Amino acid sequence: MTARIPRVAYFPDSFHEVNGVAHTSRHFEAFARRRNLPFLCVRAGDRAQAFTEDGNVWTLELPRGLLSFALEKDLRFDPAFLRHVPLIDEVLERFSPDLIHITGPSELGMLGAALAHHLGLPLAASWHTNVHEYAARRAEWFLRLLPARQSAATGQKIEDLTMAATARFYAGAGVLFAPNRELCALLEKLTGRPCPLMPRGVDSELFAPGRRTRRGDDGERVLGFVGRLSVEKNVAQLVTVQQELERMGVGNFRFLIVGHGAEEAWLRERLPRAEFAGVLRGEALAEAYANMDLFVFPSHTDTFGNVVLEALASGVPAIVTPDGGPRSIVREDETGRIVPDAEFARAVADVLRDPAKHAAMRTAARAYALTASWDAVFEGVYAGYEGLLAAAWRRGSELAG
Repeated sequence: MTARIPRVAYFPDSFHEVNGVAHTSRHFEAFARRRNLPFLCVRAGDRAQAFTEDGNVWTLELPRGLLSFALEKDLRFDPAFLRHVPLIDEVLERFSPDLIHITGPSELGMLGAALAHHLGLPLAASWHTNVHEYAARRAEWFLRLLPARQSAATGQKIEDLTMAATARFYAGAGVLFAPNRELCALLEKLTGRPCPLMPRGVDSELFAPGRRTRRGDDGERVLGFVGRLSVEKNVAQLVTVQQELERMGVGNFRFLIVGHGAEEAWLRERLPRAEFAGVLRGEALAEAYANMDLFVFPSHTDTFGNVVLEALASGVPAIVTPDGGPRSIVREDETGRIVPDAEFARAVADVLRDPAKHAAMRTAARAYALTASWDAVFEGVYAGYEGLLAAAWRRGSELAG
């Protein structure tokens, strides 16, 4: 970092919810507290309006109103959030940020981008959610009504248009951050903006094999899933895995599913072998991971996959798809398997039927996770800020000259 630490005003899409943006945002604020960095977090919450000034770290939490509507079970969008602008503007004036950092095109992100423009501040934006792929997945109910060829073309058009619109939004920032190299390259191509890598870290003390409470000789194999139970997570694949394992004669397994979402009732009807634990946090979540034998994560849309890294830290190998960020975490045949949907059940069976291989994967998974720290992630973000601020300073000098 430079001698002068930048004063950062951070506008996350979510903070208290159960998703990757919120998870990263909580760790970002904690990093600022550990390092005593000047950091203002402006976020939405269910509680009444609250402002705290704890040393260098300030927080402004603002409630969503009656006009807000659900995007997910625990995530909402408030089209009337603009009513908070006077207060936000007052706090920003007092804090005097050097830059604003947003995390996406939510009401907070749009407001943060508008304020950066209005105040003449550099804007940073991090990409956490593949909204273009989510849009296509959410439209599947409609696409199924169309002929096959037209359905495929329409689905691709929805994805392309959503990506183009989102890229235009992100192009307003001077620097972008994304959690995998493939996405960074795509964003640089579409926006013309630099995109440093911003992966995710893991708390390897909380998530650890030592949290396991199951007996080693219970004869069961536990297949785990942690995340939102929604269509874009491809959770229907879990039902297919169960059916195919049973056809293969694999019987000593059950699912442990942590999370909630719109597909929960559908899954409960079709997964008689599953325990649905709901949303878990902290030590309860760490214990759940450690009690798994294999993590089964069929999502095609995740930009990174925090939950995959948490599973690896717990000594649990992961089976993931070749799409999205999780494939950048998993090492094929070392910390797990990277396979298409059609091979998920076979990959699960192959690992569980080879105890020596499974044990080696558990050890390698933990070793890899120990190399991923949150401090290293956010140090990289602050290095990206240096380039953003240097470019803003050059522009200012040119205009003054």
